[in-house]
Amino acid sequence: MGVELGDIFNRHEIELRDLSGKVVAVDAYNTLYQFLSIIRQRDGTPLKNSRGEVTSHLSGFLYRTTNLIEAGIKPVFVFDGRPPHFKARTLEARHKTRDEAMHRWQEAVVAGEEEEAFVHAQASSHLKEGMVEEAKTLLGYMGLPVVQAPSEGEAQAAHMVLSGDADFAASQDYDSLLFGAPRVVRNLTVTGKRKLPRKNIFIDVNPEIIDLAEGLDANGITREQLIDIGLLVGTDYNPGLKRVGPKTALKLVKQYGGVEAVLAEKGVGIENLQEIKDLFLYPEVTSDYKISWGPLKESDIIDFLCMKHDFSQVRVQGALNRLIEASDAGQQTLDQWF
Repeated sequence: MGVELGDIFNRHEIELRDLSGKVVAVDAYNTLYQFLSIIRQRDGTPLKNSRGEVTSHLSGFLYRTTNLIEAGIKPVFVFDGRPPHFKARTLEARHKTRDEAMHRWQEAVVAGEEEEAFVHAQASSHLKEGMVEEAKTLLGYMGLPVVQAPSEGEAQAAHMVLSGDADFAASQDYDSLLFGAPRVVRNLTVTGKRKLPRKNIFIDVNPEIIDLAEGLDANGITREQLIDIGLLVGTDYNPGLKRVGPKTALKLVKQYGGVEAVLAEKGVGIENLQEIKDLFLYPEVTSDYKISWGPLKESDIIDFLCMKHDFSQVRVQGALNRLIEASDAGQQTLDQWF
């Protein structure tokens, strides 16, 4: 998902508390897919209510967002709008990949291969109708601000940091850097112990900070050249060149100056090249948003999660108590806390 640039950027590991007091513009779709992928039972089955509707995403937005708030972080969730037309091929390919993973998951369950089933189940996560609105509803009840992007959420989050309305953009993908986000935080909502797929090994996953200017200076490139590197590696909008990773792409761009010269040298092309470059350089964003923290609507959250979606009232109330305790002197409004 997204462009892979990890090999050419330094990632500075931090603790959640290091972000205390910071406004973080969170790529909501990216986060939603994370929750659908990792919040599952041992055989890969997602959490569901009594009607068979998936609720893993709601669990993530309640409990993991509570962790952020307890750490003093001020999250703002930014949701995608309409995708660029040239992203259609990528979306279609992802849908096919998820369908194939679903089939392999079901086969592994029948075969009693629990660990294999879980791996394929994670890759099968589908965003179903209504999940986005459910997430927005819950976040609203929690008093947390939601921003609707006109197009790509990562572009909007980057714009909010560049505008000074947020301190960091948060996403697992590196696309935020291509969109110009000065500071990006990864692993924000997946912090903790993580089991490596198909291995009996657990690793600690901590938040990581990436500084765009630092990375550009260290590599001796401009942001436009970084976009060129992304295009050579492959983005959400183009497949990239075969056998070209971040380090090779960096070498080629520095040798030839830009992606156009590299493509001319290799005798290949990238479909919609200029449109994709323009998307990263001049993305469709909006400044028509308001970032404010409202009251924590305790009874609405209980009705929504426990009455409608069969969550444990004891566990939900525990999360609510943590949110209240994290607020200013036990006040039940996040706006007073902030």
